[in-house]
Amino acid sequence: MALPAVLTERLRLPVVASPLFIVSHPALTLAQCKAGVVGSFPALNARPESQLDEWLAMITEELAAHDAAHPDRPSAPFAVNQIVHASNKRLEHDLMLCVKYKVPIVISSLGAVPEVNAVVHSYGGLVLHDIINNRHANSAIGKGADGLIAVAAGAGGHAGQLSPFALVQEIREWFGGPLLLAGAIANGGAILAAQAMGADMAYIGSPFIATEEARAAQTYKQAIVDGAAADIVYSNFFTGVHGNYLKPSIRAAGMDPDNLPEADASKMDFEIATTGVKAWKDIWGSGQGIGAVKAIEPAAKFVDRLEAEYHQARVRLAL
Repeated sequence: MALPAVLTERLRLPVVASPLFIVSHPALTLAQCKAGVVGSFPALNARPESQLDEWLAMITEELAAHDAAHPDRPSAPFAVNQIVHASNKRLEHDLMLCVKYKVPIVISSLGAVPEVNAVVHSYGGLVLHDIINNRHANSAIGKGADGLIAVAAGAGGHAGQLSPFALVQEIREWFGGPLLLAGAIANGGAILAAQAMGADMAYIGSPFIATEEARAAQTYKQAIVDGAAADIVYSNFFTGVHGNYLKPSIRAAGMDPDNLPEADASKMDFEIATTGVKAWKDIWGSGQGIGAVKAIEPAAKFVDRLEAEYHQARVRLAL
């Protein structure tokens, strides 16, 4: 099945930059889109909720101005992440703003709701839903999502435990639509590998934390640069949902990253009541691929390197 034009036209690379809680904001999203990959941000990053209107106006206007000034190299489209979960009381408000600005791509997480998909489809938008197993993938497509983001082992933030080989293989047995792969993808060769195993595009997050435009503390960015796969711990202690986090941030919060208790999986929160420590703000999310990140740099420079590595990998394999 051919990919929708929004995922092919105007892209330098088959890459969607994943929405990073707290970290992604207009400056990073714009830099990603102008560099030629799909930029994104979580709607919940705009606080108060009225700020989302301002952000969407800014992004659409600036990308239009960029395209007018650079017709030979127009910007890639952008995406907004919506948390489709009962805990998100802003969902209806934020979704209506996506309609107002005709957001090209909506990334839905933590729940698949047909009504949400229908709203996005009403103006011609595309819905990509992130999943961690084949059962969730079937459910998402059955409820009207257009494509899937397979969040495999090693991905930053809320991630699954399945090998990307197994997850993509199972999904491709029945689904021929848009399929993105997330999980420790941090260089151009890994993008090509994702395609070789059956995914259409790569979904890249953690390396963008270490970019100049990212809204992250300098110590967080440096921890990404200094870190490697061994510095990542997988736990549900911080939000009630399993995710990958940087061990140094856990130690800095006074906890032992190698001996974290299990949380109540029926609860999802962003603060540990007994300590006041907040996930994502104090406990830093990260994927296992950060060993490839060697410096804090502009997002455009990182994308340039991805492109060079991607084409080098194709040459090596004579593709």
